[in-house]
Amino acid sequence: MSLHANEVVLEVLHETTYDYELAVSLAHHLAYLQPLSDAHQRLLDHELQVDPQPNRRRAGRDVFGNPCCYLTLLKPHRRLGVSARSQVWVAPRFIGLAPEFSPPWEAVRDRLRYVAGAPFDPAVEFVQPSPYLPRLDALGDYAVPSFPPGRPLAAGAIDLMRRIHGDFRYEARSTEVDTPVARAFAQRRGVCQDLAHVMAGALRRLGLPARYVSGYLRTCPATGSVLVGADASHAWVQVYTPGTPGVPADGWLDLDPTNDLIPGVDHVRVAVGRDYGDVAPLRGVIRGGGRHRLTVGVTTRPVPPVPDAPDRSEVQAI
Repeated sequence: MSLHANEVVLEVLHETTYDYELAVSLAHHLAYLQPLSDAHQRLLDHELQVDPQPNRRRAGRDVFGNPCCYLTLLKPHRRLGVSARSQVWVAPRFIGLAPEFSPPWEAVRDRLRYVAGAPFDPAVEFVQPSPYLPRLDALGDYAVPSFPPGRPLAAGAIDLMRRIHGDFRYEARSTEVDTPVARAFAQRRGVCQDLAHVMAGALRRLGLPARYVSGYLRTCPATGSVLVGADASHAWVQVYTPGTPGVPADGWLDLDPTNDLIPGVDHVRVAVGRDYGDVAPLRGVIRGGGRHRLTVGVTTRPVPPVPDAPDRSEVQAI
C-alpha cells in the first residue's frame, strides 16, 4: 500500500480495565471500538481481545450503521480487560471546503420541518432531542449570535465552534460521563464530550441537524501543535450542511470545538450517534461487582503502510 500526500496510516491501541470489589457473576457488554470505513477512512486491521474470554461474542451494526460487538461473560471474574488494536488509513476529508458557499442556515432548517407528504430526510432525526441532549433554550440563545439572518450554515457552525472553544475551558475530570449538558454549559468547563454536547445541543435548538462523533486523536499530530483530548477517547460534532463545496456527498461536516479545528488526518472516527449514550466505547449490565475502578489508556500513532493491505470495511467476523 502506497500513500499519497497528506494521507496517513494510524494505529490505535485502546485498553480498558475494570477492577471490581466483588466477583461479577454475569455480564453483558456492548463495545464501540472498531473504526468506521468510508471514502476518506479505511479500516486496514482490527483486533479485539477480551480477558476473561467471553462465552459469547457477536459482531454487528447498530441503527446508525456503526460497527459494534456484543460480549457475554457467564464465568465469575474480578477483573475485565478489553484491548482493541486498529490500523486505519486516513485521508483529508474536506479538501476545498468553502463555508461561505453553503446554503443559508434557515433554508436547511426549514426543509427539515415536518410537512405532510414531503420526502423524508434521515438527517431530521438529529434535530430531535435525545437522552443526553434535551431541548434547552439557553443553548439556543447561545447559538443565535453565530447565525444572523441569511448566514451560510457552514460559516455559522464554524463560528459557533470557535466561540465554544474560546468561552469554555477544557478541564480533565471536571465532569462525569452522565453530567447533564446544562451543568457543563453553566460552569463553562468540561471535557471533549461536554463541549461536543454543548455544540450539538445549540445547533439542534435552532433546528439544525447535529451528530455526536466518538473517535480518537493522533497522540503527536503532524502539525506539531498539541491537541487536547489525545491519549483518550475523543468526541466532536458533525453538522448537516448539504450542498456545501468541499463537504462529502452525505452532507456532514466535522467540527472539533475542543481544539477549534476542522478534523483532518489526525482524527479517527469510530461511531456517530445522537449523543454519548449511543456510542459509549464500552457499556453494559453486570450482576455483582460492587464498587469498581476503571482504567483507560489510548495511544494513536502513525505507522508505515502495510503492503497490499486489504480493505476491511465490513464488520470484522468474530
